[in-house]
Amino acid sequence: MPDLFFYGTLRHQPLLELVIGRPLTQLTIAQAHLPDHAVYAVAGQVFPMIVSEKGSMAKGLLVQGFNQEDLNRLSYYEGGFVYDPSSQNVQLADGTTFKASVFFPEPGLWTPDGPWSQQDWVDRWAEVTLLAAQEELAYYGRVDATTISRYFSPIRTRAWARLAARKRRTGDPRDTDKDVIVQGYKRAHLNYFGMDELEVRHRRYDGTMGPVLHRSGLMQGAAVIVLPYDPVRDTVLLVEQFRAPVFLIDDPEPWMWEPVAGMIDPGETPEQAAHREAMEEAQVTLNALEYAGGAYSSSGSSTEYLYLFVGLGDLTRTIDNGGVASEGEDIRTQILPYDTFMQKVGNNEFKDLPLLSLAHWLARHRDRLRN
Repeated sequence: MPDLFFYGTLRHQPLLELVIGRPLTQLTIAQAHLPDHAVYAVAGQVFPMIVSEKGSMAKGLLVQGFNQEDLNRLSYYEGGFVYDPSSQNVQLADGTTFKASVFFPEPGLWTPDGPWSQQDWVDRWAEVTLLAAQEELAYYGRVDATTISRYFSPIRTRAWARLAARKRRTGDPRDTDKDVIVQGYKRAHLNYFGMDELEVRHRRYDGTMGPVLHRSGLMQGAAVIVLPYDPVRDTVLLVEQFRAPVFLIDDPEPWMWEPVAGMIDPGETPEQAAHREAMEEAQVTLNALEYAGGAYSSSGSSTEYLYLFVGLGDLTRTIDNGGVASEGEDIRTQILPYDTFMQKVGNNEFKDLPLLSLAHWLARHRDRLRN
């Protein structure tokens, strides 16, 4: 089996161990370098690329002792990327040279963007990458690598949301390590969303452990909901788009009037996502954000957590070409006077729950925002 030289994210040994699915103590690992090569960050991405560069030294790991299953799992994990393996002379610190396979990107595929810092990547991205890899590898042998590659983005979005959820405390003294027993867990389905199944017992209010419950959850990332409001003109802006789930339940009106909304990308704060989505969907620049609370959208069925905002800005024009075309979005907007908007809320003309929540928040805070 070939020896491999890792120069990027798989230099992070917890990730490499997760990918191959067995302890790294069963392999031989040494710090190494590849002369006359350099490792650069990839523009717009969180992984690096290697390039030929006279006089430079690409740092990495020389890993020996792989078996065929290890290579199959590595190939599966990297299935969304196009690499060309090349045999190179890799050097150890003592000058010893070994032949090892180094994976080069397809020429012209990526653009280098400054020197790669492995430590910066570990500090910022390692934790979310490990969580995403756990989901990806759960489908090894069940879903082909090409299919997995199509869902890299939502998988990473879910991983980013999981990190945020782990910090979401309000003071409940109960301990899930003691009060919840997981007897079975399965990642059952993968698409733009995931579906996980759980067999679980939890402590009841009388102190005893309850029966085994068979439950499932729609696995989603976290999202921002933003209602643009112009306090000078006293108007709100709404967006309309086709919603497939509303159509699937046989609602005859699947075009929904909603606030601006979108998933929080890995590395983003909710506030950054709110500004980005307002521009993408409505071509509106927000001057300020008012936080209106956060909550799970449907805690009995979905992991989705919503961060609610009222975004303050100048609302002067509507569009009918909003959204990101590559995401299949086709969005138009309308601007309503506040009184007309609230009349429609009172007449039950809207079917989007976050919109109703933000309408009631705005009603409570409107006077303050206008002063």
